[in-house]
Amino acid sequence: MLRVLKFGGTSVGTLERINGVAQIIKKFRDAGDDIVAVVSAMSGETNKLIEYANNFSQTPNEIEMDMLLSSGERVTSALLSIALNELGLQATSMSGREAGIVTTSQHTNARIEDINTSNMKDAISNGKIIIVAGFQGVSANNARVTTLGRGGSDLTAVALAGALKADICEIYTDVDGIYTTDPRIEPKAKKLEKISYDEMLELASLGAKVLQNRSVEMAKKLNVNLVSRSSFTPEVEGTLITKEENIMEAPVVSGIALDRNQIRVGMYGVIDKPGIASAIFTALADADINVDMIVQTRGLDNTTNLDFTVPTVDIEKTKTTMIAFEDDSEKIDYNDAICKVSIVGVGMKSHTGVASKAFTAMAKDNININIISTSEIKISMIIDEKYAELAVRSLHEIYELDK
Repeated sequence: MLRVLKFGGTSVGTLERINGVAQIIKKFRDAGDDIVAVVSAMSGETNKLIEYANNFSQTPNEIEMDMLLSSGERVTSALLSIALNELGLQATSMSGREAGIVTTSQHTNARIEDINTSNMKDAISNGKIIIVAGFQGVSANNARVTTLGRGGSDLTAVALAGALKADICEIYTDVDGIYTTDPRIEPKAKKLEKISYDEMLELASLGAKVLQNRSVEMAKKLNVNLVSRSSFTPEVEGTLITKEENIMEAPVVSGIALDRNQIRVGMYGVIDKPGIASAIFTALADADINVDMIVQTRGLDNTTNLDFTVPTVDIEKTKTTMIAFEDDSEKIDYNDAICKVSIVGVGMKSHTGVASKAFTAMAKDNININIISTSEIKISMIIDEKYAELAVRSLHEIYELDK
């Protein structure tokens, strides 16, 4: 069996933890598995390197930043390889270049274009455990080192699993799987045995922080069976993220997600004329602002009210962009005391009454819903932030996710 294992920054955060990771790998190796491990930089290391760069420049050259930041993962891969060799195992560390990862030339946020697996396959056939430095590759244009942006090590692991046709790709973090909701909010939350790619994508985009969207999207595209599990409790089975058809009986609702990092933008008394919505959202797109939920209501006086949400981090860019549209409306306001609570489940496709249950739960607790957005497997609601945790617990209870 060929396993691709990915270990995040907290899993390799200290020398002791790197040794713990070596023991996990040894256990699989002793069982006869071939192993490719992908590692992140030790926790805190990347931030330290950014601080070093900022000591000289607040806008350092991106090519040099990629060279700098990619070093953190290479340190971890070499240390883990040394630890494994000391345990009597044959291990070799590889940079992104040595692993054959070829990317676009968009420095600090490159995308993987191709993987030449010959070097890795040779090492595997020679009985070696491969430790790949995650988060990096080399540009197809000029062979310079590139980095893959946020979640880049997860992406590396999934891409390698797809290219090598691995049997499984396991992502090790500090949590032991995907839960029905955040256990810190609802202690009755249950760990899921399986979840579909689409459900995981929705949960990840709606606030669940366990896996990055890009890695789940790639796993779906490459048909890679992905497992989320913990390096601190490796004996505990994780959650399998797989094709919907591999889940025998999908629950109506699989999880509840909470996103507190939302700003509601309200435009009132907008002059209702063709092209105004296009102009607003084109301007926001040009400013690289990700608009989420949109609601438009037309009044009897030929004006329109327009509500939409943007990430909290984009509030200043949004305000700057919206200055150009102040003359097109009576008032524009910004509300940061809101949150988005969402219900996700592939079973919604074939069951009725899912939405009415959610609205009933909100009404029972006197929670007013400001905006509602739905898709085939998701219902999202914008509510006042003060009701965030109450809403999550109420929805968790009404859909009996604790059972």
